[in-house]
Amino acid sequence: MHQPYVLRVHAHLPEHADAESYPQLLDLLETITPTVQALQPDAADIEIGSALRFFDRAPYELAQLVRLRALALLGLQTTIGGGRSRMIAAMAADATAPGALTCIGPSDTATTAFLRPRPIAALYGAGPATTTTLARYGITTIGQLADTPLLTVQKILGTATGRLLHERARGIDPRPVQRQQPEQSCSAGVDFPSDELDPDRHRQAVLHLAEQLGFRMRGEAQVARRLALTVRYADHTSTHRTRTLPEATSHTVQLARTAYDLYETLGLQRARVRSFTLRAESLSPADGAHHQLTFDPSDDKARLLEAAADQARSRFGPAAVRPAALARPAAARGRDVRPAAYADRTRI
Repeated sequence: MHQPYVLRVHAHLPEHADAESYPQLLDLLETITPTVQALQPDAADIEIGSALRFFDRAPYELAQLVRLRALALLGLQTTIGGGRSRMIAAMAADATAPGALTCIGPSDTATTAFLRPRPIAALYGAGPATTTTLARYGITTIGQLADTPLLTVQKILGTATGRLLHERARGIDPRPVQRQQPEQSCSAGVDFPSDELDPDRHRQAVLHLAEQLGFRMRGEAQVARRLALTVRYADHTSTHRTRTLPEATSHTVQLARTAYDLYETLGLQRARVRSFTLRAESLSPADGAHHQLTFDPSDDKARLLEAAADQARSRFGPAAVRPAALARPAAARGRDVRPAAYADRTRI
């Protein structure tokens, strides 16, 4: 049996990238190893343990080969992190300058040396709320969290979350890389021109993204079963949350409500946010979806208004009709969502 080693590959897709750019990257990665797990909209995890022997290269050398092939064959710059698990690879990629690569040795010594001095915020799965809670108890680094007794961590964070983060602080992440192609999805993103701390602007951005996705899905007669919200911070770390919708839908009100719930779970009151990405996942044809009937006349009224607003947007442009919350100067000023299955970036 080979020793597992994982690379997290982030592609820097151009702003107006062709819809085939990301699938082409996945095809290229499969020339290195068949074990490729797509992480839409622009990343993938690849397990290269067996490929190291086949190519007769060290992890860093094989990561360099991936970078060179992506640049030479696809014209794509990549940022790559490597480690003995998906968590270490993801954290290494987050800690790497754009266009560079960082590979952490697979040994316990190398993994521990990488993890222990890093702040809690860098630990995979630890959001701002968790970081703030642990800081109140004097736990500010991953090494301090690893040294804290498990029962103490569980009392602070809860049984399941405490155990999960305590294991990750000690470098334990049993999740395998699973061969998986991207499911049908669509996403949209907003980038702030500077680090944004204002929760009102955060919520405006989230609403703007829900509006974009809803309008696009209704135009393509599709509905989503899940929503995923990714937040990238000023220090280049990120947090990802996913939630299954009560029913498959493209209704903006339901999308916005779920997106707001995801936002609230992150506890971003004092976080310096650089960007948001909202992705609608598990898309399916709208004519096969079921809508739970209600006795609330406001629901029918909202859907009728939404249909009328879509007609106006289709005729006069996406900014023809907007929620009042987006009409203020601080609101997101976006462009039309492109007909592609990958992230559309909007300056905010």
